[in-house]
Amino acid sequence: MTMNLLRQIATSRLPISFYRTEDIDQVRILRAAGLVVALGPAPSEPRTLSGGNSAAQVLSITQKGREVLAEFNYPEARAPLWRRRIPRFITRRRDSSKSSAEQSESARMQ
Repeated sequence: MTMNLLRQIATSRLPISFYRTEDIDQVRILRAAGLVVALGPAPSEPRTLSGGNSAAQVLSITQKGREVLAEFNYPEARAPLWRRRIPRFITRRRDSSKSSAEQSESARMQ
């Protein structure tokens, strides 16, 4: 579950904030493992290290976090879809002896 959150963080624009208690706990686990740089809510009760959870903000993914993502083959190494498209530009040689009206007429005929 925590790795899914790390993948989500990797595909998101940083910094990203989390407000649910479960997500905040997972961000704390990722931060403790050294996979992300994150700011968490300060505990309101210092003796028990507990308190109200307001938000956790992930600032960046560490090098160790990127290495862990690479072990799981994420992000997948594939070319973007636009690189596989065939260009739609068609070039034709202009005949300088024809007038522009004749050229447009012959282009419509083809």
